[in-house]
Amino acid sequence: MASSEKSVSKVKWSTRQRLQYIEIKAWYTGTVSRSDVAKAFAISDAAATKDLNFYNQAAPNNLIYKHSVYGFVPSDSFREIYADLSPAAVLPLFTENLAVIGGPSATQDAVYGISVDTLPLPTRLPDKFVLAQLVRAVKNNKKLLMTYKSLSGRDDSEQRTIEPHSLINTGLRWHVRAYSQDTFDFRDYVLSRITQAEMLDEEAESGVAYDDDWVEHVVLQLAPHPGLDEKKRLNLLYDYGAENDVIELNVRRSLVGYVLQKLSVDTTADHSLNPNKYQMIVLNRDEIEPFAGWAFL
Repeated sequence: MASSEKSVSKVKWSTRQRLQYIEIKAWYTGTVSRSDVAKAFAISDAAATKDLNFYNQAAPNNLIYKHSVYGFVPSDSFREIYADLSPAAVLPLFTENLAVIGGPSATQDAVYGISVDTLPLPTRLPDKFVLAQLVRAVKNNKKLLMTYKSLSGRDDSEQRTIEPHSLINTGLRWHVRAYSQDTFDFRDYVLSRITQAEMLDEEAESGVAYDDDWVEHVVLQLAPHPGLDEKKRLNLLYDYGAENDVIELNVRRSLVGYVLQKLSVDTTADHSLNPNKYQMIVLNRDEIEPFAGWAFL
């Protein structure tokens, strides 16, 4: 067993959680401070300072103090010791707003005695270096220079400059919402298609406040497919807790298409798709289609 592995195994779990947070926060946002640790774990500033001192003693070459941010930044030789920095491990933390995940019994039986499994879907994530640059750009309101594998036929080696402001988890893949300096509009980019990324030292000029389709919401009105029999129709309405036979969802205008896709909604004008697979239709099509034209057939 390596010396670093020995030191990790001897650290109490409660302390190790905070050390994991220090690594994740430093790597993915570019900085970690005493106040960050104190706030995340509801501990005193003195206790947070003790954790940072402990971490710097255990990994003396990982963090560098930077007075301008009143905290530590990752060094060029940064290497994780306590945390799993893979996107697969970290993105769920962002989704659930958790400081860390897992516990001492994570490799044993399920904590509540309930077995949980997930669908074996293809992995569609960027590497940790790309994701770190992207998250840092979002966190610090900076521009991002990236190389992107587009499906539009554009040269894959051509670099683009975007101004990212938010991440999107569609349940199948991750996107970043950003302003494109090439097309002068806001659009979504699939994270797994970003092959290279570098946060620029230029402030983003078109932030989230300028993205109308992100800021504004619309009520998506859905109903059971007319091809379903009465029993299936009633069961579907019950399943979604519908009122007055209408399923209403308040959705960001920019996310409407993903919701329709995720719920397998029949978006044809004449409801011609198989109702056993596409069990719902859109009632307010004229209102919704302008925000998700790609999702309508």
